[in-house]
Amino acid sequence: MELNSIKPADGAKHAKRRVGRGIGSGLGKTAGRGHKGQKSRSGGYHKVGFEGGQMPLQRRLPKRGFKSAALKFNAEVTLTALNQLGLAEVDVAALKNAGLVGQLAKVVKVIKSGELTKAVKLNGIGATAGAKAAIEAAGGSVA
Repeated sequence: MELNSIKPADGAKHAKRRVGRGIGSGLGKTAGRGHKGQKSRSGGYHKVGFEGGQMPLQRRLPKRGFKSAALKFNAEVTLTALNQLGLAEVDVAALKNAGLVGQLAKVVKVIKSGELTKAVKLNGIGATAGAKAAIEAAGGSVA
């Protein structure tokens, strides 16, 4: 096989439909758009969700729930992530620099997910009961 001999499969490619080019083409005059009406005009079509003046579905249904702003400022870090970080002392700034938590994070908590083999000292970071036990078992501390 050579690059200059490769051909597309039969029926894979077809010519663009040329409309409005005379009666003989089968798509002359109105070019498949029918007669009159908004959809026959150039640039004429309704916006997405418009239902002809009827109250649209999106506005008929009630609003539900809300997005908690707290999610933006709270973050979780796993024991596995702390292990891979390889720092003896960890604070929120160190986690932000490493990209483990978002730049907006204010409250960070360590959760027990994975294993911790290195001693880590946490400054200004919370931990769940299981995570705290694992950190202390590895020779670290939670301050």
